[in-house]
Amino acid sequence: MAELKGCVERVGELDRQTRAAMFALYAQYYGGTSEELFLDDLADKQYVVILRDRDRTLQGFSSIKVWEEDFAGQTVRIIYSGDTIVQRDHWGQQALAFTWVQFSGALKSEAPELPLYWFLLVKGHRTYRYLRAFYRVFYPACNRPTPPQVKALMDQLAGAKFAAYYDPQSGVVQFPQSRGHLKPDWAEIPEKDLRRPDVRFFLERNPGYTQGDELVCLAEISQENQNPLMARLFAAGFEGGLDAALSQDDS
Repeated sequence: MAELKGCVERVGELDRQTRAAMFALYAQYYGGTSEELFLDDLADKQYVVILRDRDRTLQGFSSIKVWEEDFAGQTVRIIYSGDTIVQRDHWGQQALAFTWVQFSGALKSEAPELPLYWFLLVKGHRTYRYLRAFYRVFYPACNRPTPPQVKALMDQLAGAKFAAYYDPQSGVVQFPQSRGHLKPDWAEIPEKDLRRPDVRFFLERNPGYTQGDELVCLAEISQENQNPLMARLFAAGFEGGLDAALSQDDS
């Protein structure tokens, strides 16, 4: 399996060919979508992690939106992850995770004095497991209750973005008609994963994931909250800064 290379690009600088390749890959794995819906979602983001193989063929991506939010009398920064997919042949590689975490460090360096949070909507167990891989503490989790202040921030973010489609009691965003759900072949959870406590917890909290329901999740992005390997990548991104993160050549 060829190693993938990751880089971060500005959405506004993506060419038509790259956008078309992104939608083609996404449509392989997700139903309930269209090119128009996909491109509208992409246009709402500023950045995208792009994964390519040695032939420069696109093999994965994850779009990113960043903004500042007023919460409880304090300004916080938010990283919101949009559409994300990696070609099945490359599952298990860490290029997406490593590039994303390093970029989060670069974003933190822009405003180190402000708390930075990852606002993530999860409609698949593999994505939910990224939270444990990256962070020591995240919410919701099977081994700890969500503190009221964290829940209030989750409710504020999800309520503002999804209005009546968000249910604060369940913590789930549910649309009348799916806006993107894993196709059956990819939504099925292997037996070995069903034994994982975090996977069982995800299924309990988001039983409608196969119809496109999305579980609202949140984690603070800080050096102290990173797992050891991710902390090193985060620190490297922080030291390099945002300009360096956006100018890296992945060829």
